[in-house]
Amino acid sequence: MMKIGLISDTHSFLDEAVFSHFSDCDEIWHAGDFGDMQVADALRAFKPLRGVYGNIDDREIRNEYPELLEWKCEAVSVMMLHIGGYPPRYNTQAKKLIRERKPQLFISGHSHILRVMYDPAVECLYMNPGAAGRQGWHTMRTLIRFVIDGKDIRDCRIIELGRR
Repeated sequence: MMKIGLISDTHSFLDEAVFSHFSDCDEIWHAGDFGDMQVADALRAFKPLRGVYGNIDDREIRNEYPELLEWKCEAVSVMMLHIGGYPPRYNTQAKKLIRERKPQLFISGHSHILRVMYDPAVECLYMNPGAAGRQGWHTMRTLIRFVIDGKDIRDCRIIELGRR
């Protein structure tokens, strides 16, 4: 069983509350737009970190984190891409990747819109944790915490950090 903390679009701001909300997580996953390496370093010093770069991330972050990340967590195949769209409006790249590789969990960021929804057309759970940073048009800063236990993705909790 793995407890996951999911975050995105920090844009160089890391709320200290993230550390208490993710204190019992086994890993933190960042869906892009770190903003700067200090955010990545702080998260990585706290818990094991997986992440992808986003459209605002500089060369330093792009050298450390890929555009696309795929891995197995327990028995769930996971795919993460910062700009991916959402069901059924995936962008062209994400749509092609999802159809070819058939992940059971697809994670994206970028939109600053928190969404958790199942896409029956591709038999995949979609997650976007919204935005945890202060920049962007969102009003509420958000995170997601969930559990992957074997093939099950469960105990999904939406966390509101407060208004930006």
